[in-house]
Amino acid sequence: MAERKIFAGPRVRRVRLGLGLTQTAMAEALGISPSYLNLIERNQRPLTVQLLLKLASVYKVDLDALQGEGGGLASQLREVFADPLLAGEIPGDQEIIEVAEAAPNAALGMMKLYRAYREQAARLSDLSDLLAREGHETSIAGTRLPIDEVREALERRPNFFARIEDAAEAFSARLGTGDELPGALKAWLKSEHGIVVRTLPVHAMPNLRRRYDRHSMRLFLSERLSPFDRTRELAMEAALLALGQEIAAELDELSFSTNEARRIGRFELARYAAHALMMPYGAFLAAAHRARYDLEVLRSRFEVSFEQTANRLTTLVRTDAGGIPFFLLELDHAGNVIRRAGAQGFPQARFGGLCPKLGIHSAFAQPGQILADRVEMPDGSAFLTLSRTLEGPQAGFGERIRRTAVLLGCDLSSAGDTVYGEALPGATGTVLAGTACRLCERQGCLSRAEPPVTRPLGLDEMVTGLSAFDFQ
Repeated sequence: MAERKIFAGPRVRRVRLGLGLTQTAMAEALGISPSYLNLIERNQRPLTVQLLLKLASVYKVDLDALQGEGGGLASQLREVFADPLLAGEIPGDQEIIEVAEAAPNAALGMMKLYRAYREQAARLSDLSDLLAREGHETSIAGTRLPIDEVREALERRPNFFARIEDAAEAFSARLGTGDELPGALKAWLKSEHGIVVRTLPVHAMPNLRRRYDRHSMRLFLSERLSPFDRTRELAMEAALLALGQEIAAELDELSFSTNEARRIGRFELARYAAHALMMPYGAFLAAAHRARYDLEVLRSRFEVSFEQTANRLTTLVRTDAGGIPFFLLELDHAGNVIRRAGAQGFPQARFGGLCPKLGIHSAFAQPGQILADRVEMPDGSAFLTLSRTLEGPQAGFGERIRRTAVLLGCDLSSAGDTVYGEALPGATGTVLAGTACRLCERQGCLSRAEPPVTRPLGLDEMVTGLSAFDFQ
């Protein structure tokens, strides 16, 4: 039987280059001329048995590796070129074997690129779902619930309703509330509409915050509510009666598609009007400037809750008298979004608000404390964020109720106008966040909760990153 010729020029060249040898040095060690070694490396001469043995003894080369045909790498390349996109490009296996032997690193790069292509194709459906959740129209977009329509409409526009603000300031002036807004509201409801306000114990109204009985003309409030929340319920009832036309006019401009969405929107605007009554625009803006937006000072001055103060700060965008354009995000401890709002609309594209690194998630471990952070996004934009837990309704013994936290944010350029700017950590304490894990490409993030849809995972089996979802 004729001896099989072994052409292994690329593998010999890799051995030589790996040892840092010139052709002259290797040829001298093998007892051949440099020109003959050059022909071997160019696959113009085969390796003889004597040369194979010499290579094995001098350089400890594995003979099986020299006689192989690309091994597993060639098999992987066959998989690549079997893809319908590349079918027919290479008629046989010989070129695949030559690529695997002559340029194994380039072949590995082709394999990574192919795996990235396949994974990206598989993730297109995830990206489509994500776009649908962000409000972009897609072919798989389903029917929205009325509350989704209301939330989207309110999140995308500035959290400011001029008609309600003007009417609320005028109504507040007529009331002459001074420091006794709850008493003034109760007196107005009684004298103008014959409505009597009563606070009921938990056993009498276990599942409701408030209930208005039209027959007896009584407004019942739950004792679960804090004094601040009871005042808001009173203000909402008064606003629906005194500011009904203004609320209806703003509601018409929102153009909701269903009656149910309109009812939900009416409730949200009544809540907005209640805050406008509790914290009249002009007085609140002046106090905010004097206190340098210290939320604890403002809540004490107006006898409101932290949540009510934070909400009100997102509304200070009157054309002739504006404040810092804050935005607000409220989450529960499970990460569910309760509400988003902003003086210029919630900055969904720039800030997102779903990064696990944000202080709003850490706030649950430090209830009642304000956490001030400097947050930097991947595009370089930076924000001041203030996070704090909210108290919510009073729970009875053994009850598990949902607790929430709010994040109040603004561009970092405005931080110097607040008392919190001086308390921010140095540059080394900056929180490097992203809009959401699925859209964030920060590598080595120990807080990553989901893989990014924009990058393929696990391309290199020889490398393991710090994140639970490695990508390149």
